[in-house]
Amino acid sequence: MGKNYYSNKAAIDRYRKELEKLLGDVSEVDKKVLNKAVNIGLAEAKRLTPVGVYPKEVNFTTKDGENVSFRITRAKVGGHMRRSWSTSRIKKSADGITKELFNTAEYAPYVNYGHRIVIRGITKGFVPGKHILERAINKTEKAMISEFKKAIKEVKDKYDC
Repeated sequence: MGKNYYSNKAAIDRYRKELEKLLGDVSEVDKKVLNKAVNIGLAEAKRLTPVGVYPKEVNFTTKDGENVSFRITRAKVGGHMRRSWSTSRIKKSADGITKELFNTAEYAPYVNYGHRIVIRGITKGFVPGKHILERAINKTEKAMISEFKKAIKEVKDKYDC
């Protein structure tokens, strides 16, 4: 959960109560707002996810000390992790409705949270995480508040409140 989870939840609950006063049942508004906010978070996660760059020219040294160099005609294109971001369907829960943002790439946690560099059993360093998911969640929370405000304004305009 983000740093502002409880204050954001309180603000959303306030907006929801205002909508309930005006509409009665707000389940469709909830779904619309949740979908928009999570889709904004999904777009942010995809935007922040790095894509592998693979050069066309390959150079390396063999065990015998011989330098080998060659060009690849068809370069590899990265982006597996970026394409692996997805969202779940909306699910009803005791607290209301939920929708999840997740990544199915096997190595996604290592990119997101960071990992050790181990060579022959010895830790040689640490690669810091990109914190993509956390940043996308923060963007989603902010979007949810602004989308609820828009929904309230639409309802107030519609019913001249």
